[in-house]
Amino acid sequence: MNREEILSTWNIEKLKSELKSCFDNNSEKELLSILKKNSFLFYELFSRKYGIQPIFREINFGGGLRCDFAWLNDNSDGPEWVLVEIEKPAVDLFRKDNHEPTQQLNHAIEQVKSWRRYFTQNPSEKRRIFGAVGRFRFIIVGGQKEDWEKDHASKWRIDQNSEYKIEIRSSDIFSRALKILVEYPDELWSFTENPQTLKHTDLENYWKSYAYMDKWRRLMN
Repeated sequence: MNREEILSTWNIEKLKSELKSCFDNNSEKELLSILKKNSFLFYELFSRKYGIQPIFREINFGGGLRCDFAWLNDNSDGPEWVLVEIEKPAVDLFRKDNHEPTQQLNHAIEQVKSWRRYFTQNPSEKRRIFGAVGRFRFIIVGGQKEDWEKDHASKWRIDQNSEYKIEIRSSDIFSRALKILVEYPDELWSFTENPQTLKHTDLENYWKSYAYMDKWRRLMN
């Protein structure tokens, strides 16, 4: 696929306007709507940028739990499933009086921890939803880069990732992905196969029809 074909996959000018509005309004709802329709915005979260697997949205489990987005990293040492929680673009991260995490940030952390507990306690559900799981990678996206770069925030994030293995990224990753599309579209060719995220109801058919998963389902079930 050439440069022009990649650029024509997404409506860049419309997306610029939508992202600006979303950030101006600090709207999680608007951001989720944008992400559903533009898979390449997750570019920075992919450990391998080429030959990527499709992104699925709104994965429900446990009678009340849901992750916003998920995808498979089909690694040679086993399937790694990435589960992502999206927060407001400018969510308040830390209290100004004592630099303690806000209720919103603590809530996001607890949500992701509840996912891990659920799948640890319910391995059959893990297999039912994802086919086979070698490991999970948990990511929270929210807040602004300049807030995360403050010393107390950086130290807290390092400790959090070390203790709970939950990665936390700023919402600026989406703006940077759009900049890459404009300046270096060839970097995003792999996303053109699935330019939008897929419904959660497509997830089971996906891993059942993917030959890579056959071996791991046999070994892990």
